[in-house]
Amino acid sequence: MVVVYSKPGCGACVATKRVLDEAGVRYETVDVSVDSAAHDMLVERGFSAMPVVAPTDDVASWFGGFRLQRLRKVIAAETAA
Repeated sequence: MVVVYSKPGCGACVATKRVLDEAGVRYETVDVSVDSAAHDMLVERGFSAMPVVAPTDDVASWFGGFRLQRLRKVIAAETAA
């Protein structure tokens, strides 16, 4: 399952979740403003932009910010599964 790390008041987070919702992709949301362990883990892995989309357990597949082309690849992989 796709995980979207986000925070309140983040326009890119809202846009990312909207694209996934419209495509019918199920995802879990982790609010890094209340989950300090998740926040620290992302910082340790070099992420600073929200949201961080984690389509698999492989950190190399994760990406930060609103990136429509990457989201389209995630959607294609999820709908093919």
